[in-house]
Amino acid sequence: MRQRIAVVGSGPGGLTFARVLHRHDRPVTVLERDPAPDARPPGGALDLHEGLGQRALDKAGLLAEFRALSRPEGQAMRILDPDGTVLRDWPARPDDRANPEIDRGHLRDLLLGPLDVQWGRTVTQVVPGDRDGVRVHFADGRQETYDLVVGADGAWSRVRPALTPVTPHYTGVTYVETSLDDIDTRHPDLARLVGDGSLAVYGVNRSLVAQRNSDGHVKVYAQLRAPLDRRTDPESADTETVRSGLLALFDGWAAPLLDLLRHGTAFVRRSLYVLPVSHTWTHVPGVTLLGDAAHLMPPLGAGANLAMLEGAELAEAVAVAAPGELDATVRAFEERMWARAGRWAEFTTAGLKRLVSPDPAQALALFDEVQPS
Repeated sequence: MRQRIAVVGSGPGGLTFARVLHRHDRPVTVLERDPAPDARPPGGALDLHEGLGQRALDKAGLLAEFRALSRPEGQAMRILDPDGTVLRDWPARPDDRANPEIDRGHLRDLLLGPLDVQWGRTVTQVVPGDRDGVRVHFADGRQETYDLVVGADGAWSRVRPALTPVTPHYTGVTYVETSLDDIDTRHPDLARLVGDGSLAVYGVNRSLVAQRNSDGHVKVYAQLRAPLDRRTDPESADTETVRSGLLALFDGWAAPLLDLLRHGTAFVRRSLYVLPVSHTWTHVPGVTLLGDAAHLMPPLGAGANLAMLEGAELAEAVAVAAPGELDATVRAFEERMWARAGRWAEFTTAGLKRLVSPDPAQALALFDEVQPS
């Protein structure tokens, strides 16, 4: 009798887990609350690291397809002073496959492939310990039972409470996101300013980051140290009020930089939450977590990469485990995940403090440390 396996969440980690199991001819149910793949904007581009996200795609048999879709030129990075002076300009190397960029939507479609995702299935509770397995409760009142439930459902995971009472806490940093479409045609000066990759500007307790995606789309992030009730919340104000508030916060910065905010089409507030750096839990048979559900950390290029590799590694281990070995297999996976994620959580937590800090020189020094020579 084959094991009944479900993964909650169709982000990069959950889909990688399912895709690797599919490659091993193991059935898996993907449960996703969104009603369709394109129900929400997919978010900004991701840089997939050679030893993390790309390794996961290799395990899924998708590395060649990824390379055809990715943008090595997206690794370019330019740092400016608030007055517009170029402080650093790292061009991309076209043959560099270390951290190429890929749009989240393209990655999602690549991973979905032949998978049968159950869209519109909102999980409300996961109850382990049932004699027949782990019971999953849904918003429509239905219940289903599985031998293994993997929570890959992000920061506010509905699976996590089955393992631990710990919840994310606010970092003190909030992003306000906007975007520019068809930038090369509509705003050619800004297109040249951003370049092929990313542009970053660091000030006192605030920064401005622009990231090129494909098809002339650019994501812009105003990053602020601010209390949670700050009155720049786009949910409580119209677009022009938010825009005016942000322009006031960045008053005195060079005009082209402010134009990234002036021409933004809409604004979304994203307050950054994290889990404790060394978050673990007492193992519970039949339930585990990966990605942000397990180790939510600042978005400094590690989260999706870790989630994908964890999904791939867990799937490979589960695929070859005998029914009686499933629990030991999951327990061993958790131990490996905790050790690796803890190191990355320490790095990204320290990095966020330096990138949005009272001393902008800290951000520049961090980039000098991590950029290849």
